This record gives sequence, structure tokens and C-alpha cells, in this order.
Amino acid sequence: MSDPIRLLVVDDHTLFRRGLVALLATERDLVVAGEAADAGEATRRARELQPDVILLDNHLPGVTGIAALAGLKEAAPGAKVLMLTVSEDETDLASALRAGAQGYVLKTIDGDMLAQAIRGTMRGESVVSPEMTGKLVQALRASARGDAPAGGAAPDDPLARLSPREREILGHIARGASNKAIARELDIAETTVKIHVQHILRKLGLSSRVQAAVYLTGRGPG
Repeated sequence: MSDPIRLLVVDDHTLFRRGLVALLATERDLVVAGEAADAGEATRRARELQPDVILLDNHLPGVTGIAALAGLKEAAPGAKVLMLTVSEDETDLASALRAGAQGYVLKTIDGDMLAQAIRGTMRGESVVSPEMTGKLVQALRASARGDAPAGGAAPDDPLARLSPREREILGHIARGASNKAIARELDIAETTVKIHVQHILRKLGLSSRVQAAVYLTGRGPG
């Protein structure tokens, strides 16, 4: 049996946080290693506990969750961050993903779906609530207006550095596919997909799959 996923829950509402911890305790493969009520405490706990996944609310006292992301990533470089928030603002969504969050789900999510989102986050998948997907595309297309025209990458476009196979895999990443799903779809080894993903991130100057998905989605059709 694989080790359980260790979680740090960050939310300033004590009642919600305690309820969330109790809910997650029903999942055998999830363990809440710690809790925090604000960004400062979250950073200290992240450094101490080195969790696998940080569940992070955005509306925290003092410093927002999004503003705290850089510090959390520095304190626990191996941790993946899943935003769990009430905010349906597309700007918050895009900002969180650009800042390095692995995913963004709303607090209206049910328990089973949240557990699946945490597992997907741990596997490196891009997890975004279905209600937010359309808003993400709209926000990123708006910010990306003026990019290279549709139909191909300009010579100085970072996408021009990618091989045809890497572009193909990037398209699958943008649709939220896991390495295993991409390998199955393209009939190649999962380890080969992982190598391609590493090359894609390096060539585009990105640090995570979700940033790659945001990058491509924000460009619009092309």
C-alpha cells in the first residue's frame, strides 16, 4: 500500500476547517498533518511539516492565499497547492494558477469530488472546478490578446521551440489529461510522456503542468 497523502489545511474559518478535517479523516489515503488560519502560520507549518498537498483558501486575514503562494512554495518546495475557496472570480483563478497553484476548486464541491481532486493534484493533474473552466478560458484569452496570430507559432514564439510531439502532448496537458492518459492516447510509454513534459516546461520557462495548461489555453485557438 502506498503512503497516505499528507495535507496541510489553510482556512481562517475554524468551523469550516474543523469540518473539513473531519471529512478528510474518512478517506483512508488522506491524512491531515496540520492546520493553519492565516498565511504566516501556513508558511511556518508548511516548512515544519513538508506536506504533500496544501489546501489553501484565498480569503485569509492580512495576506491572501494567492499572495502567500510564493512563500508556501519556497517553504515546502515538494508540496502541491490546491486552492479551495468561495471565490468564483476569474481573475483570482488565473492569478492563482499563474502563481503556481496546481488547481482551483470551489467550496461547494462535495466530499467525494474533493478527495478525487486532492488525489489528482498529487498525481500532478490540473484540477479546476467545472464551473470555473469557462471563466478561466475567457480571462486568459482576454489577457492574451495581441499574441501571435492563430495558425502557427511566430519564429520568436516559445512554442516554436517545441517539437510536433511536444506540442501534441502540451495540447493534452491543457485539457487536463494525466501522463497515464496521454500515454494511453498516444500509445507511448508513460516514462516517455514524463520526459516530454520536462522538456516542454524547460523550453517554455514554466515550472508546472498547470502553468503549461494556462499558457496554452490563454493563447486561444492556434
